[in-house]
Amino acid sequence: MNFIKTDIDGVIIVEPRVFADARGYFFESYNAAEFAQNGIPNVFVQDNQSKSSYGVVRGLHCQLGEHAQAKLVRVLHGTVLDVAVDVRPGSPTFGKHVAVELSAENNRQLFIPRGFLHGFSVLSETAIFAYKCDNLYAPGSEFGIRFDDPEIGIDWRVPADKIITSEKDRAAKGLKDVPGYGM
Repeated sequence: MNFIKTDIDGVIIVEPRVFADARGYFFESYNAAEFAQNGIPNVFVQDNQSKSSYGVVRGLHCQLGEHAQAKLVRVLHGTVLDVAVDVRPGSPTFGKHVAVELSAENNRQLFIPRGFLHGFSVLSETAIFAYKCDNLYAPGSEFGIRFDDPEIGIDWRVPADKIITSEKDRAAKGLKDVPGYGM
């Protein structure tokens, strides 16, 4: 696997080695030893999967405190723009984001450490999105900010009139409401 560091410390793009022939393809999507050797020692305890249509924006979400989660995300079908926003108190890149196109064709994965908001937009007709978490979901620790917060300025690559999101995501707060803002 190829581990590519991004502009924000800890956020890593993972590109598997794909072995293709007349039968199809094979690749290893996760190997605990290889991940640990490349700075990702996390032990994953929960897998999640979602299906969404074009224009859906899910996020920006995280869990706070002892329930914070690191995630390893990938697309099984379709294409998404995956986004991680740094909300680690005192981080020199607080409020900055990384956006990476993930697809069933490029087989890329994105590792998002604890202390980041996460979201994605669906760029294909449909997408099946899967992710591993290193901590169990705890509803009382969930926190979110608006996907369209101008202070972050994410280009979701979907026209504003085509964006589909949940009521909860539309009612989310702004970056200034993140605990530790301005530290």
